[in-house]
Amino acid sequence: MTTPAPSLPKILSLLAEETALGASQVVNTVTLLDGGATVPFIARYRKELTGELDEVQIRTLEERLAYHRALEERRQTILSTIQEQGRLTAELQARIDACRQKTDLEDVYLPYKPKRRTKATVARERGLEPLAEIIAAQRERSGSVEAVAEPFVGGEVPDSAAALEGAGHILAERLSEDAVVRARVRQLTGAKGQFTSKVVPKQAQAVSKFEMYYDHREPLRSIPSHRLLAMLRGEAEGFLRLSIAAPEEEILPFLRNRLVRGQSIFASLLEAVAADAYKRLIAPAIETELRGEAKTRADAAAIAVFAENLRNLLLAAPAGGVRVLGVDPGLRTGSKLAAVDGTGRFLAHATVYPHTGAGQVPKAKQGLLSLVRDHRVEMVAIGNGTASREMERFVRDTLAEAGLELPTVIVSEAGASIYSASEIAREEFPDLDLTVRGAISIARRLQDPLAELVKLDPKSIGVGQYQHDVDQKTLKQALDATVESCVNHVGVDLNTASWALLAYVSGIGEKLAKAIVAHRDDHGSFASRRELLKVPRLGAKAFEQAAGFLRLRGGENPLDNTAVHPENYPLVQTMARDLGASVAELAADPDRVARIDLGRYVTETVGLPTLRDIAEELAKPGRDPRDGFQAVAFRDDVREIGDLKEGMVLPGTVTNVAAFGAFVDLGVHQDGLVHISQLADRYVKDPGEVVRVGQIVQVKVLAVDVARKRIGLSTKAV
Repeated sequence: MTTPAPSLPKILSLLAEETALGASQVVNTVTLLDGGATVPFIARYRKELTGELDEVQIRTLEERLAYHRALEERRQTILSTIQEQGRLTAELQARIDACRQKTDLEDVYLPYKPKRRTKATVARERGLEPLAEIIAAQRERSGSVEAVAEPFVGGEVPDSAAALEGAGHILAERLSEDAVVRARVRQLTGAKGQFTSKVVPKQAQAVSKFEMYYDHREPLRSIPSHRLLAMLRGEAEGFLRLSIAAPEEEILPFLRNRLVRGQSIFASLLEAVAADAYKRLIAPAIETELRGEAKTRADAAAIAVFAENLRNLLLAAPAGGVRVLGVDPGLRTGSKLAAVDGTGRFLAHATVYPHTGAGQVPKAKQGLLSLVRDHRVEMVAIGNGTASREMERFVRDTLAEAGLELPTVIVSEAGASIYSASEIAREEFPDLDLTVRGAISIARRLQDPLAELVKLDPKSIGVGQYQHDVDQKTLKQALDATVESCVNHVGVDLNTASWALLAYVSGIGEKLAKAIVAHRDDHGSFASRRELLKVPRLGAKAFEQAAGFLRLRGGENPLDNTAVHPENYPLVQTMARDLGASVAELAADPDRVARIDLGRYVTETVGLPTLRDIAEELAKPGRDPRDGFQAVAFRDDVREIGDLKEGMVLPGTVTNVAAFGAFVDLGVHQDGLVHISQLADRYVKDPGEVVRVGQIVQVKVLAVDVARKRIGLSTKAV
C-alpha cells in the first residue's frame, strides 16, 4: 500500500469528522484508493481493512477526498498570491487555514483577489480613498458632509457630490467584500429566500409546457429538483424569467448596522451606501451563488434518481442462455427478425411484412416459422416501438396456429438504434444492416440486459429526467460508477463477454478489455483466471483488481467460477483438506460448506467478513445474484391509448421512476403516470421506496386524455 501524502493527516481528520467513520477506516480506504484500488474491489475484497464499508460509503469518501484536496490546492494558491502582494499576516493565514468550505475560502480571499476595473477602482485613482476613510471613521458630529468632501474636489472630481459618490463606491465595495457580511446575507437568503418564476412578457399568451410556472414562487431551500430543473429549462428556452426574492427587510438593517455607528453626520450617506452595496454588488453575487448551489443540489437529486433507475434496469432478471428470436417491429418498412443462440451469437435474419396487406401475411408467417424451427428458438423478444402490439398479436397467432408454445415478451428498445450505428455494433456485425443489428440487440436484451445495455451510453437508455439539463460531467461519473458497480456485482464470463462488458470490470478498462478479447480470439478460450496474465499489458495489479469479478465456467479450477479471489485459493484448499475433500467436492456440497468452522481460519489479514463471503460462494458456486425472469402479459384487448377506460385494472411494467412518481408501460405506446400521491395508501416521500424500474405492477386507470396522450394511473390497493 502507498503511504498517504504529507498533507493528508489534516484532510483525513476532516473526512473522519464529516463521515463519522473511524480513523482507521478512513486512513485504510484512502490508502487503498491512492494505491489504485477500485471501489468494487475495496468493498468486496478488503472488508477487514475498511471495517466493511459498502460502495456508497467508499464513493462518498472518494468524493469528499477529492473535494478537500482541491480545496487545499486552492488554499495554497491563495496564500501564495497574498504573500506575493506582501499582505499576508499571521491572523489572515489563520483565517484562511480555518476555512473548510470553498465559499468561505473565497469570501476571505475576495478583498485580495485581483479584480477588473470597478467604480471603486476609479474613485481610488481619483484620490478619494482618504475621504472614504474619514467617512468610515464617523467622527464628525456636526457640520455638513459637503464641507468634509470639499478638499477632494478638483481634476476629475467636479464637485463635492461627485467626491461623496466616489467615496461611497469605495465603502460599498469594502462592505461587499466583508466575509462576515457575505456569510450572513448568504445564510438569510438561503434560509428565507423565494425562488420566483415569471413569464417573459412576449410569451404571456403562449401555450407551453411551462404554463404552471408563468407566475410561481416557492422557498429556495425546499424547491424539489424536478421543478427547479423545469423552470431552468423554461428560462433557457425563453419562456421564463427567474430570480431569487431575498428577505431584504432583514438584510438591509443588518447591513446598515454593519456600517453605521452612532449619530455622525455621515449616517444617512452610509445607509445609502449599504443599500447600494446590496443592490449593486452583494445581491447579484449571492443570487448567482445560491442559484448555482440550488442547481447543483437539483442535479444531484436528478442524477441519483437516474442512477438508481439505471441500476434496476441493468440488474433486471435475465432470461438466460435460451435461443431467442429478436423482432424489431415496423409497418411499411417491415419487421426485422434475428435469431441468436444461447450465448447471443447471431444465427440468421429475415424481414417480414405482416402489416402491409393481407397478401403479405402468409409469406410473413412462413418467414417467422422458418427461423423459429430452423434455429430451435425458445423465446421471442419484440421491441416496444411502433407496431409492437400488432407484431405481438401476429407472432402469438402464428405460433399458436403452428402448435408452438413459445414465451413472447415485449422488451424496451430504448437506445437500440444508437447501438445499431455504434462502433461496437459495426465491429460485431460489419456486414449487417442497422435494423438487423437492432433486432439482435433486442434478442440479447432478453437474454442478459446487463451484458447488452453496457454497450450503450447510459444517457441513451431513457430512464432519467432532465438528463440533458444536469451537469454532464457529474452525470457521466455517476452513471459510469453505477454501471461499474452492477457489472462487478453480477460478475462477467471471461470467455463470452464483449469488450464493452469487460471494460467495466474492476481494474480493466477499454484498452485491456480489447486486449483480452484479442487474446481470446487468437488463442482460444481461457482455461483459468491465471491465464489472464498472458494478456499483453495486463500486469499483477490489474489481475488483482479484476480476477475476483471474472467467471470461468468449466475451467480447470472450480473456484474460477466463483467470486472467491485467487489470493484466497490456498485458504480454500486448506478448508477442503481439513474436511477430507477436494476443492471441487467442497464447492458442490452446501452441507459440507456449512460444517466449516470459519473462526478457525481467521488470520491477521483474513477475518470473518471475507470468510463468510467465501463460504457463501462455495455454497452456491456460479450463482447469478439477479432475480428470476418474469414477463408481463399485457391485456389483448388493450393495444392503443383509445382502448383504455377509467376504472380498468391491468398489468404494466415500470419504465421510469422520477421524484414525482413512476411511468408505467401498458402496451399502448404511451406510458402512463402514477403520481407519487397514487403510489400507495400511505405517505410516500421517495417513489423509489415503492417501485423500481422493470417491476411488474397492477395499475388502475384514473384518467385518459387521448388528445394530449396522457394517462393517469394508480397502484393504490389494486
